[in-house]
This record gives sequence, structure tokens and C-alpha cells, in this order.
Amino acid sequence: MAASRSRRTLLPVRGSAGRGSMPSGNGQSEFDGESAHPPEEDVDPPTADAPLPANGAVGEMVGGEGADALTIYLRQVRRTELFTPAEEYQTACAARAGDFAARQSMIEHNLRLVVNIAKGYLGRGVPLSDLIEEGNLGLMHAITKFEPERGFRFSTYATWWIRQSVERAVMTQARAIRLPVHVVRELQQVLKARRTLEGDAEFVAHRPDGVRVEDIAALLGRDVQAVADLLALSEAPRSLDAGDSRGDEGFTLADTVASEDEQGSPTDVAHTREVERLLDQWVHALDAREREVLEGRYGLHDREPETLEVLSVRLGLTRERVRQIQNEALAKMRRQLARSGVGRDALF
Repeated sequence: MAASRSRRTLLPVRGSAGRGSMPSGNGQSEFDGESAHPPEEDVDPPTADAPLPANGAVGEMVGGEGADALTIYLRQVRRTELFTPAEEYQTACAARAGDFAARQSMIEHNLRLVVNIAKGYLGRGVPLSDLIEEGNLGLMHAITKFEPERGFRFSTYATWWIRQSVERAVMTQARAIRLPVHVVRELQQVLKARRTLEGDAEFVAHRPDGVRVEDIAALLGRDVQAVADLLALSEAPRSLDAGDSRGDEGFTLADTVASEDEQGSPTDVAHTREVERLLDQWVHALDAREREVLEGRYGLHDREPETLEVLSVRLGLTRERVRQIQNEALAKMRRQLARSGVGRDALF
């Protein structure tokens, strides 16, 4: 189970009392307010009667601790008979009318669908047990939203919600350093564009040195620096305890990283102090109100940074006026920077 999340147990199937517990509530918290019908897309839903993993393969999927519990769970799911179309319609109607037993039955008879969908996301850094748990939450949400009178099979409708839950888990749990979901989606677009270019024989023939950031940015119509920043996020993080790549015994990567307490070379120290002196001089050359806004916004001269709202109240101005003063002051600072010949890199 992922250590970063509170531990949940897999949903029990009928006859497995004592081996698991149903999560409290209806699992709708992260879906509240969404449309009752997912966006239409080309979905080829896994069938609920697709073969489940053999017991011997479960250990490889989850690895180590928890394999036995998952093996038992999969065995129980495999034994649950599937609904006929008529049974599914009757049970779904009863569940929609508020029959709790019918809702439970809908869950139990569709757990196999969740497992089959979750299997498709193996190898992405999230254990199968966690994928199933998240898929079960999507299943419960689908049951709440399902309208059987529309005439669709439940598995077709539920597949979208289950995949949404599983994909969200992959996005948020698979990385050692968590990225926001919207950033992960942007990164996936960039990586897909790179794969597209790498698979284009004509492009590869004209670019033997490989795909460049500029090529991806041009294909997506995005800023080159933004694409470069996203690609940097795709690099796997390395532990500071890992061995030194140079092969020196007894040394780790941490030994090659400079301490924040180190002063640096005398030249670097002198250069830093000169830049600080120039910045201080430029700030004092601003008029009083511009200086007050910059010092407040950026916490200069040992002040605590302040929000636009706080500054607007303190100065008796609107938030927009404070923002305008800030931008005017920054423009003056940039002109001073250009005249002095100090590079932007020296400020960071």
C-alpha cells in the first residue's frame, strides 16, 4: 500500500465478511458536482468476464507484503457470478431507488471489471492492490450516477469512471516527488509529442542528432522554456545516498553536492556582494511609494513579504493600483539591470 495515504482495505465480496470492510460513505467526495454522464469518447471497455490474473502471478504484480491478501481477494472476485442483462437492469433500478442491498450487489458483481481495468495500468509505479482500491471508488461513483432507463450496459458506463480514478492514482502516487495532476497531464502531452517525432521516419532522417526541445515546442505551439521545464520533470530523481557515478568507493552522491553553508570561492563572494550593493542602490533610487511596494512584496531589507491585499489596505490603494506600481518599479529595475551589464543569472 502507498505509505503516503491512509490504508484502505479492498471491497469484500459476498461471503467474505471479516476479511475486509466497506469504506465509509459512498466514495463521492472527489467527484461531487460532476455531470451524471462522462464525456463521450472511444472506449473499449474491458469485459467483466475477462480472465483474472492467475494466483501465481499476483506476487509479481504486487510484490512482497500484501500478495496473500490480494490473492484471496482475486479468488473471491473470480467466484462471483456475473449479472445477466435482465438482472443487471433490475438491480440497477433498485439501487437507483435507494435500495442499499441492491447497491451492494451492483458493487460485488462488478469488482471483476475493476480488476481487469486496473491490470492495464501495471508497471507504472503503483501496486495492483492500490489500483484496485482506487478503481473501486470509481465503480461506486458510477453506480450512483448510472441511469439504467437509458438502455446502456453498466460496464460500458462504469469503465470511464473507473479509469478516471485509476489514472488519477497513477498520476499522484507513481512519482517519488508528487506533481499536480494538471502538470502531469501537460508532461504527458510533451512526452507524447516527443514519441510522435521519434517515430516519424522523415523527421528522423532530417534530424539525425535526435529530437530537440525546439522541435517539440514547435509541434505543440508552446514556449520552448516551458517545454524544457516539463521535460526536466520527467527525469527520475536520484537518492543522495546512491553511490558516486565515478565509481569512488565509500562516496555517495551527497558528497558531491555543495553544502548551503559553504561560502564559495572568494571571487563568487565578491561578485555576490557587488550585485547586492547594486540592487540596494537601484531600490533606493525609486520613489518612496515604488520602494515601499517592492520592499513589501518581496520582503526586502529583512521585511516579511506582503500580499497585494495587505499592501492595498496599508497604502490606501486598490489592489490593481498596487500591482501597477509594482510593475512600474520592476520595469525601472530591469532597465538598470540592462545598463549595468549584470546578467539575469547573477540574481538567482
